[in-house]
Amino acid sequence: MLEVVTSASVASGGHAGDRRTMHAVCDAARRRHVRIGAHPSYEDRANFGRAVLDVAPDEVGRMVLRQLRALAMQAVAVGTRLSYVKPHGALYHAVTSDIETAEAVVKAVVGFAPGLPVLGLPGSHFLRLAAGAGLRPVAEGFADRAYNVDGNLVARFAEGAVLTETEQVVAQAVLMATEARVKAIDGSSVPVAVDSICLHGDTPGAVDLARAVRAALEVAGVEIAAFA
Repeated sequence: MLEVVTSASVASGGHAGDRRTMHAVCDAARRRHVRIGAHPSYEDRANFGRAVLDVAPDEVGRMVLRQLRALAMQAVAVGTRLSYVKPHGALYHAVTSDIETAEAVVKAVVGFAPGLPVLGLPGSHFLRLAAGAGLRPVAEGFADRAYNVDGNLVARFAEGAVLTETEQVVAQAVLMATEARVKAIDGSSVPVAVDSICLHGDTPGAVDLARAVRAALEVAGVEIAAFA
């Protein structure tokens, strides 16, 4: 994946990752000039950070800060730094819709590095609060996830939530990048203006999908560059 992408969101110890893996990925990304992003999550390895947990906002903030520091330490150790932050899994969805959780994560990021870019869904509480706190909000779209008519992602464990067919993934990425819209799960067209496109590393066939998406974007005349 690091041969294809311009930015890599690295598991920071909450849902996956440890000192060794963080160090190795940071070093590999640095050598390929790929931007490194922290990917903090609920501390829930059993569910890969994708289960909704009842965690108080203050603890969410402490959790995120711990993970940012852990990954930053490994980035610095290999001669680079963190370029952005993107919450993972259930935390990503929580900061989209829950103001208190979004505030807690924004506060943690500001405390770690004022002005750092953060990734989130267009129109989310997270991006709005981040902008107000002086962070750089970066609207994100997903090549390999289905969308609801309201512009939110279909719940991951619902049927059809994860897209794995190359043609479908490529078409969605190009549509987002060139026309700022996606086709929702009901077939309707939904506006989605994004600055970055994500493809999950654990989606089946992720590397081949990423290569196909990048090639199609280039053919469509889209400049491929890191946002941070």
